[in-house]
Amino acid sequence: MHLSHLKPAAGSRHKRVRIGRGHGSGLVKTSGKGGKGQTARSGGGKGRTFEGGQTPWFRRLPQRKGVSQKSRSTVIFRTSYSVVNLADLADWDAKTVVTPDALRAAGLVDKLRDGVKVLGHGDAPKGLRFKDVVFSAPARAKLEAAGAAFEE
Repeated sequence: MHLSHLKPAAGSRHKRVRIGRGHGSGLVKTSGKGGKGQTARSGGGKGRTFEGGQTPWFRRLPQRKGVSQKSRSTVIFRTSYSVVNLADLADWDAKTVVTPDALRAAGLVDKLRDGVKVLGHGDAPKGLRFKDVVFSAPARAKLEAAGAAFEE
């Protein structure tokens, strides 16, 4: 077998569909968006906080001093990570796989929230393997210099 004989798996590669470009495309007049209306427009559709017309739950919450109306809705969808510093991983053995569950079992993280983020405070331990973890830019640079492996 040669590298030149390799082909992608059947059905894994798709040609981009050009919609709204003539009858041959099969998606002519409305370009697959159905009839008229809000969802047919570009950028159309209901917002993520829309609850069918009833007052959304974040608007039913009391107004608090120092918190704007707009920020009350964005707080719902903000990703919040549990934080671990490089200094916390200094005692871990090389070749250890660092996952959110492993960090929780070690007591470095209480709640997993939307994931775990490693920050760059401290020296990077050598040879760790990370899986399903997010990094700050300084932390990733230090870990790459220390020879860490990353699995997304």
